[in-house]
Amino acid sequence: MTDALRRRRQRGQATVEVALALPVVVCVLLAVVQVALVARSQILVTHAAREAARQIAVDPDQSRAAAVARSTPGLEPQRVLVEVGPRGPVGSTVAVTVTYRAPTDVPLVGALFGEPDLQATVAMRVETGATETSDVGPGP
Repeated sequence: MTDALRRRRQRGQATVEVALALPVVVCVLLAVVQVALVARSQILVTHAAREAARQIAVDPDQSRAAAVARSTPGLEPQRVLVEVGPRGPVGSTVAVTVTYRAPTDVPLVGALFGEPDLQATVAMRVETGATETSDVGPGP
């Protein structure tokens, strides 16, 4: 067998190996991208829970806390569920749980993952009562 023929066969073999390995490599890369997007969503859910807990700690209106969580940039508002625990007197803690069904839209691998429910719970100390007024401003 001549050297030219041997080189030609090796090039053909390399082409077949790339053709067989490339789909697997692409699927793995797409899976990594999907996992990164879900991790990003988890961070945003934690941020939404913190913002909602802060809102309910200073204002007893639960609908405002839910609106704050739903308005978090990067989250789809219709996929956000906000649960606010009972709000006690000043000094007690109030807990907020935000649940988010993360979309998995990456082609080929998104359907394999399904849509995970991400959840974050944050508790904060109640800072103001329902009828308290602020002491901000000049004194007498």
